Amino acid sequence: MTVKTFNLPDLGEGLPEAEIVNWLVAEGDMVEVDQPMLSVETAKAVVEVPAPYAGRISRIHAPDGTILPTHSPLVDIDTAGGAAGAASGAAAEAAAEEGAREDSGTVVGKMMSSDEVLQDADIAGRSRRRKAGKIKAAPAVRALAKELDVALEDCRATGRHGRIVADDVRAAAGSRATASARHTPRLQLPPGQPEPLRGPRRAMAQSMSASRDHVSQCTLFDDADIHYWVPGQDITARLLRSIAAGCQAEPALNGFFDGGSMSRQLEERVDVAIAVDTPEGLIVPVIRDVGRKSARELRDGLNAIKQATRDRSVKPEDMRDFTITLSNFGMMAGRYATPVIVPPTIAILGAGGLRHDVVPVMGGIETHRRIPLSLTFDHRCVTGGEACRFLAAVIKDLQRHD
Repeated sequence: MTVKTFNLPDLGEGLPEAEIVNWLVAEGDMVEVDQPMLSVETAKAVVEVPAPYAGRISRIHAPDGTILPTHSPLVDIDTAGGAAGAASGAAAEAAAEEGAREDSGTVVGKMMSSDEVLQDADIAGRSRRRKAGKIKAAPAVRALAKELDVALEDCRATGRHGRIVADDVRAAAGSRATASARHTPRLQLPPGQPEPLRGPRRAMAQSMSASRDHVSQCTLFDDADIHYWVPGQDITARLLRSIAAGCQAEPALNGFFDGGSMSRQLEERVDVAIAVDTPEGLIVPVIRDVGRKSARELRDGLNAIKQATRDRSVKPEDMRDFTITLSNFGMMAGRYATPVIVPPTIAILGAGGLRHDVVPVMGGIETHRRIPLSLTFDHRCVTGGEACRFLAAVIKDLQRHD
């Protein structure tokens, strides 16, 4: 018997832990190289972890629902007598070189992102697979079904090629309203009982703690007068365009700061993270290269983000490497705020709810519609003058009539 221990890999997000959503194999099952073994939820998305080599599953170290630190033992695979020859090229060489050593936690093969369809012959978590009645569903949809206590075989598939989508799961749970109400608490605990933070909410706590400990935050407040906008303006798309204008006028707020090495890295391309509130916590997908996109392209990107966020099918790569953040909290409530920077970025712009304010004009007063703005910047690497120039450029662009 040659047993190799495969550790939970770093999923490429630099996160210290992940939650086991469900195992796709059971102890005693045979696996091939690159075969999906389990679905894992990080702070940002649900991904599949493939088998690094072929063999028989001899032990599963972490059951469904476990929050496991990165590089902790995940599964033992007995490679003796398995289809080790299936590993080809670099994977085969790596397996031979490691011998009986424990796996370092890297992933062999392709890491499947959360919008890929996982097809198997049974519901998530079932120990054996049947040969008929295959079910097609993305890992994020499987996670939703688990949280709503819905069996995938009870769902009517309305997606392409017989794929079960999130709405099918919600429909099986009764209705959208019922599903939403049940989806909010991940653990059904009595009132007053402590509930462990998981997924996006846990990541939010970690990133906000890092921001508190390592960022010197300062916030500026002002308003943009949009009284002369032509009808039909897309407010969020205009905000994105104004951020690009601000970064062009004052690049110091677009990029990253490393407090340890006391160095900053400014970026030419503007990749804006959009802070999206969900029942599970804050999810921050990214609109790429906003300065080179038309209003239509920005709106299409925003619509895609909305749908992916609702279905929890946002890919990990779509939520990393942003250069600045927008929090459009005014869509719900609030006028001004002190938005919190997510390190290592340098700035975040908050947009409050639109208001009709009384403003002075030549010869009297008028009522104008205005957007309240709150700009938080890292004062360790951004001067007050730079922040003011950035905000002034944002306001100037918002106040354009087109």
